[in-house]
Amino acid sequence: MKRFFIILILILPAILCQINVIGQVKSAPVKTRILFIFDESNSMTANWESSKKIDIAKNLLIKMVDSLKNIQNVELALRMYGHQSPTVPQDCNDTKLEVAFSSNNAEKIIYKLKNTTPKGTTPIARSLEECGNDFPPCNNCRNIIILITDGIEACNGDPCKIALTLQNKGITIKPFIIGIGLDVKFKDAFECIGEFYNATGEGQFKIIMEDVIEKSLNGTTAEIDLLDSYGKAKETNVAVTLFNQNTGKIYNNFIHTLNYKGNPDTLSLPTSLTYKMIVHTIPPVEKENIQIQEGIHNKIIAKTPQGRLNIIQERGLELQGTKYIIRKHGSMSTINVQEIFEPENYLTGNYDIEILCYPRIYINDVVISQSETNTIQIKQPGLANLYFPSKGFAGIYKISENKVELVMNLNNVVRKNIYLQPGHYISVFRPEGIKLTSLSQEQHFIVKSGQSINVSMN
Repeated sequence: MKRFFIILILILPAILCQINVIGQVKSAPVKTRILFIFDESNSMTANWESSKKIDIAKNLLIKMVDSLKNIQNVELALRMYGHQSPTVPQDCNDTKLEVAFSSNNAEKIIYKLKNTTPKGTTPIARSLEECGNDFPPCNNCRNIIILITDGIEACNGDPCKIALTLQNKGITIKPFIIGIGLDVKFKDAFECIGEFYNATGEGQFKIIMEDVIEKSLNGTTAEIDLLDSYGKAKETNVAVTLFNQNTGKIYNNFIHTLNYKGNPDTLSLPTSLTYKMIVHTIPPVEKENIQIQEGIHNKIIAKTPQGRLNIIQERGLELQGTKYIIRKHGSMSTINVQEIFEPENYLTGNYDIEILCYPRIYINDVVISQSETNTIQIKQPGLANLYFPSKGFAGIYKISENKVELVMNLNNVVRKNIYLQPGHYISVFRPEGIKLTSLSQEQHFIVKSGQSINVSMN
């Protein structure tokens, strides 16, 4: 005989339900859909305090359904188990959606509650599995399950496994379990899918039930606070991705927004998911194991202080489209490739820059500060027009302080126009058909900013 009387509340985001961003533009109200799963198994006939468990549970649920029937944007449904077949032989498929979701169906639910009799077993896992199909597709719904039962799974089902199966289908359950005389065995049976509360008597059972309904109707909101260096939630206009932490699947993508009052905009997020968040700053900021508390306004906080970096060039021969590589200072891992004249936001800190011009320019330990733009100006290049007498093997080298730096190899070309940074260069050439090293040619030339120079190897 089962000894416990519990309420299991599971929040289910619908497969098609997306994050509803509530801003200044007025959106359609969110519909709340509550599915009651009611235990009509034989053990519900046992006594509990002033009456039988089945009578206490039904009377309370009938009052709750009656109080909900005139509330706008609320729909109800009723699933039962253990009410169609006797205990012997055990029927582990004894679960049925008795009243489907619709408007004005409270009287049908009340009638069904008054006219059923406890008979059979307790197929909780099977009922949870079936309830995944009880919610019709909806783009703007909050889906809630309230399971009322007096015990644990009796059909060797695995509620934890069912929860994972529903997650893989895009339906995730997260229960709050409120029990009477809760012991370790019961807790172990459900701890994989929820949080546990203990009701010590009929009065507390009633209070808990009322609190659950109130939380279900009030809804749950959240905001994402992107903090600057001063701890203020003023960073914004950056892409954010939310994942289902358990499955790794993307839940939603959106651009973070401050509303017209300058505060982070409000999101409506199901409490059933544990979230992973990636804020797509450069470099990105990740936050894991985010849980949303039911019935309150939640704050998801990430530190994302940002400044801007802008590489520009002296006016003249501007190299539009020239790219440069950004790395964290002291690291060889590339975090971004940026174009000259196109400023970009970065998290505050120190960075190393490699500009992909000829020759490459390296600028190390560049500081990005909160809300400031670090603008770095490089010299405009000069244009070297190189001419070779025939196809062959050639190279361009930069000379500085008795060092020779390869700029580029030029093989099998007779003419090449190259934008080069100001400085001293050497062009070295040997014709393709010549097999004597001594016949290699070299020519020194100076490149000046904004000027063109002809370099002939004839």
